[in-house]
Parts: sequence; structure tokens; C-alpha cells
Amino acid sequence: MSVFKKLFKQTFIYGLATVLPRALAIFLVPLYVTVLGKEQYGIYASLMAFLILGNVVLSYGMETAFFRFINKDKSKKAIVQSTALTSLTISTLLFLGLCLLVREPMATFLEFKTEYVTYGLLILALDALVVLPFVWFRANERPMRYAIVKIFNVLVNLGFNLFFFLVLPGLATGSPDSFWSTIYSEENNVAYVFIANLIASGITLLILSPLYVKIGFKFNTDVWKQMLKYALPVLIAGIAFSINEAFDKILLKYLLPSDIAEAEVGIYAACYKLGVFMTLFATAFRLGIEPFFFNHAHNENAKQTYATITKYFTVFGCVILLFVIVYIDVFKRILIPESDFWEALVIVPIILLANLCLGIYHNLSVWYKVTDRTKFGAYISVVGAIITLALNFALIPIISYKGSAIATLAAYGTMMVLSYFIGQKHYPVPYNLKKIGGFLVVSISFSALSFYVFEGNLMIGTTLLLVFLLLIYVAERKEFYRILRK
Repeated sequence: MSVFKKLFKQTFIYGLATVLPRALAIFLVPLYVTVLGKEQYGIYASLMAFLILGNVVLSYGMETAFFRFINKDKSKKAIVQSTALTSLTISTLLFLGLCLLVREPMATFLEFKTEYVTYGLLILALDALVVLPFVWFRANERPMRYAIVKIFNVLVNLGFNLFFFLVLPGLATGSPDSFWSTIYSEENNVAYVFIANLIASGITLLILSPLYVKIGFKFNTDVWKQMLKYALPVLIAGIAFSINEAFDKILLKYLLPSDIAEAEVGIYAACYKLGVFMTLFATAFRLGIEPFFFNHAHNENAKQTYATITKYFTVFGCVILLFVIVYIDVFKRILIPESDFWEALVIVPIILLANLCLGIYHNLSVWYKVTDRTKFGAYISVVGAIITLALNFALIPIISYKGSAIATLAAYGTMMVLSYFIGQKHYPVPYNLKKIGGFLVVSISFSALSFYVFEGNLMIGTTLLLVFLLLIYVAERKEFYRILRK
């Protein structure tokens, strides 16, 4: 099997593990916007933004360090695995214990109910405890097991959400003196979202617990110090990424007037979900590509392979960008049935393009990962975070969530460009800029025409999409056939 076919096979399975759970989670968006409304959905979105930052901090770059060190010296594979697992387990339990002690002042400071903060801390801890087991599946090329557990996690989450929002109200109303009525509160629907997530995370940890026995708790101080040294820049980059990904919701909550803040966060976060199609593709691709990058770093034609992969990632990303924008009126009615949320649809093309830039950046970032120059990833990500914060602070008071969308695009676009130019100095890869740039320009132009000029006209939009697909076929058909024949 050629490296491309193996990559595409693993990416498909990891994509399945990513797309299906996210697709099932997206099924909940119409339910949330209907049941929670703008304000409560805004509370949920802003707290989840804090959890994104917490997930990065609690894993502190060990995921990437794990991949690097088990491939760097195969003889130390067992001790690397057990050291990483021991480190993450101890740090997570310490974090949880300390934060639970101060959860009430924390809740007051962050302007959330203590109950919500408690749920958030427990979810963070449980999710951190399964980071290494999931990485172990990826590192040992067991994508099917990875996919099954991931999908089961979301099915459990989905099932409990449906129970709390669709079944429990009827049980409580039908039996006023029953157990169900005592746990039901219509005014506190946000809590059920976090409880469902908490249950799913707990069951997932239980399923993966045998891997704790398999990997074992051993600790090598020298290995740990080397991994931390490698992981520290990754942690800084991760924090910067979480700022780029999540701080827009947080800053909207605190920078807008209190009487509209939660509602604005709610409509922004809901429409942001329409960018999930690009996020799903980029995430699935990254999960498949990261082990591939490390495993093939020493191959003679590695650089050419990386260039080809980046080109086709861009091609597929451009198709997704145009497809979603052409059919945005269809997607909004399915995913966001409440028309009160539609005023924020203007951010969707911006967010889609921003996530495409982020996906390209992940492909370009191969140079500093395989050359152990992860500090450059931190530098680039910090630049992105600075742009995110600066533009959000400057633009939110003026144009609200539109400023947050612009900040996201500016940050990810800058990171993409910086990674390319710095990477070419340290690890030159022969990217076909002419074709990559051409596909991007045509896709963006057609998307702008469909959204802004023809305002969602399905006939014209579909024509533009077909023309773009034809252009791709004409430009790439020979290389497609060459790859498939390998």
C-alpha cells in the first residue's frame, strides 16, 4: 500500500471518529437553540470556551511529546508511555483537588454559577485522564478502537441530552411527586448539558481504564524532563491556539454591555457552528497526518510527499468552503431553526476561511515538529494570540461579534503565512504555490459572489461549485490517477 493510500485510509477512519461524533453533536444544536434560547446558549458557549483553554493546560503538550519520543528511540517506548501517563494522572488529580477547594470564589470572579464551575472542573479532569489512552491508540495505529470509543462517548452524551430535554420534562409533569420531578428544573436547563457531558466523560474513562494497566505507572525523571522541554513550546502554542479558538466568546461576554452580552455570545456561537464542516475536515486530517509526519520524516522523498499532501488538503478545503457557503440557507434551517439567531450568519464565510487557513497552517507546521524546533510553533501561535486579543479588544465594542470573526481570520491567516516563510528557511518544502494560491483565489472569489452578490441563489451557487470542481479535475486529473495507481 502506498504512503498516500495508507494516509488516506487512516485519515478516513480518524475522520469517521471525528465527523460522526461531531455530526451527532451538531444534532444537538437545533435542540439547544430551541430549548436554551440565546441567553442560556450564550452561558453554555462561554463556559465551554474556558474548558477549551483548560484542556490545553491540563495536557501541557504531552500528546505531541508522546509521538515524538516513542518514534525517536524505539527502545524507550515503554518508559516514555508510562512516564507520560504517570505525569498526566498526577497533575490532573492535583489540579482537580486544588480547584474544587476554591470553586466558589472562582465562580464569583468568572460570573458563573458555582454549580456550573464544578461540572466544568470535573469534565476537565475526566477528559485529561483519557488524553494518553487516546494518543496510545493513534501511536499504535489502532484507529478503529479510537473511533469506536470516540463515537460511543458522543452517543452517550447525545442520549442523556435527549433524555434530559425531551423525556425528563414529560416524566416530571406526569408524576409531580416522583423522583423525576425532584431532579427537573426548567429554569436550569444549562446544567443538564454539563451533566450529560460529565456522564459521557466518566463512562469513557471507565472504558479506557484497562490501558492504564497495560501502559503502567512508571516514572523516569530524565525522560520526563526531556519530554517537558519538548512539550513546553507546544503548551505555549496550545494556549495561544485556545485563545484564538475560544477567547472571542469569553471577551464578548465581558466586553459587551451586560444586558446583551450573553445573547450576543449565543447567536455568535450558534452561527459559528456552521463553520464546523471545515473544522471537522481539518481536525480529521490533522489526526491522521500527525503520526504520518513523524513516521516518514526520514524518507528520501518526505518533503515532496508533504508538499503533495498540503496541496490536496487545500483543494478539499476549498471545495468545503464553497459548498457550505453555496448551501448556507439550507444548513441554517437544519442546524439553527430559530430565526432569532440568523442575524449572525454574516460571520460564517469569515469563520470558514479562517478555519481553512488554520488547517493549512497545521500542514505547514510539519517543519518545526520533525526538526524539534517546536519553539517556533510557540512563537507563531503567540503572534496569532496577540492579534486575536488586540483585534477583539479593538473591534468588539464597535462591531460586536463581527469583530471577533475578523480577528479569527486575521490571526489564522497570519500564522499560516509566517509558518510558510519561516519554515522555508529551516526545512524547505517544494510547495506548489501557484496551484495552491490559484485554488484559494478561485474558491474565495466564487464564495464571495455566491454569498454577497447573488445572496444565496442556489442555481447560481451550484453552477459556481460545479465550475470549480471541473477546474480541479482538469488541473489535477493526471496526478489523481498517478496516486491511485500506486
